[in-house]
Amino acid sequence: MSASAATTGSPDPRTRNPFKLKVGGVPLAVPVVLVALVLVAGALDRIPRDMIGGLAVITGFGMLLGPLGNRLPVIAKIGGGALLCLLVPSVLVYFGVFGENILSATAAVMKEANFLYFVISSLVVGSILGMRRVTMLKALVKIFPPLLAGTAVAIGAGLGVALLFGYSPHQAFFYLVVPILGGGIGEGVVPLSAAYAHALGGEAAGFVARLIPAAVIGNIAAIIVAGLLRRLGDRRPHLDGGGQLVKHRKATPAADHEPDVPPEAPNYAAGVLVICALYVCGCLAAPWLHLPAPVLVIVFSVLCKLLDIFPDSAVHGARACYGIVSGHFIAPVMVGLGMLYVPLNSVFDAISAGFVITCVVVVLAMATTGFFVGKWLRLYPIDAALVTICHSGLGGTGDVAILSASDRMVLMPFAQISTRIGGVGTVISAALLIQAFR
Repeated sequence: MSASAATTGSPDPRTRNPFKLKVGGVPLAVPVVLVALVLVAGALDRIPRDMIGGLAVITGFGMLLGPLGNRLPVIAKIGGGALLCLLVPSVLVYFGVFGENILSATAAVMKEANFLYFVISSLVVGSILGMRRVTMLKALVKIFPPLLAGTAVAIGAGLGVALLFGYSPHQAFFYLVVPILGGGIGEGVVPLSAAYAHALGGEAAGFVARLIPAAVIGNIAAIIVAGLLRRLGDRRPHLDGGGQLVKHRKATPAADHEPDVPPEAPNYAAGVLVICALYVCGCLAAPWLHLPAPVLVIVFSVLCKLLDIFPDSAVHGARACYGIVSGHFIAPVMVGLGMLYVPLNSVFDAISAGFVITCVVVVLAMATTGFFVGKWLRLYPIDAALVTICHSGLGGTGDVAILSASDRMVLMPFAQISTRIGGVGTVISAALLIQAFR
């Protein structure tokens, strides 16, 4: 113990009682004991297969894995919390550690209860309603050039590297590059597999197995790149908007958002109602507008902001819900995604040095292009790069993971545009091209 510590009587951090450690302000013993009880219940097939049981599983593991990943020496610098929450559950599923009861409960909350889309909608609606109108419109217009340029450069770079490793142009484009840029599994891989099966013959399920590995590896690479971009922002603050896309001549803290002067405590019920109602409106309009509900949530949120439809109390409630979700429920959602959406068996079957390097190059090309095009457009380069690489993620799943690794949840509306619009464009283009080059 140092002399100063001995003099003041302060405890040496190296001898600190591990039982007094806290995660998120809660003693570590609380989530450890409760997770152990959940695992015992799972072994006895006693976890309810509903939202309550699923939340018990993902929240407990999220409280443990998220803080752990953010404290590990090397991993913490590349989005450790997001990586651990995504990969550790996936590894445990791969080795059969989780029983059917635990997986069913997780599927109930993530898929049947659609908790993932509630989280995404909360992030989108809360952040858009909290933005300044002028800043929001500038950002919405300016994200498309980095996205388009990044996509073009990523395709060229991916094809070039894949050809060097012996892949044919057909294999490189349709089975490596396109799945990464397709917008996820449900929105990208599944419709792509149907299009490939129609054009080439065979079963769509067979093409799914060939397309998923590139999508998963690309998403993991994007998470790591997002963590590195965050580290770059820490070292080069002038490149980092901290979630603010458009540069202002006179920068002010939280310049992208309305002044937060709530007259009273937030009405969380009103906030939840606004968020859920806008998503329901998206589902209602989807068949007529031929756009997916998550995209329409962005459109309706922007319109509501521009027209000033909601009173300040409802807006403040939505922003308060955004704060709770972004602050406490991202790690649990990542755990659920890792358990259900990251199939390591498919990845291990297809993995090779050339395959992995090609996927990484696609993501790096997206990030680099977004960085420099964003800088040219007077966007904060790091934030522009983060939005751009969301095009290489697993849909909403990837957006949550990438923005979690970079601590930029406020960028979710722009990330969703990058993923959804970019993914739809990629899927349609690939479906047309596969017909011509089959």
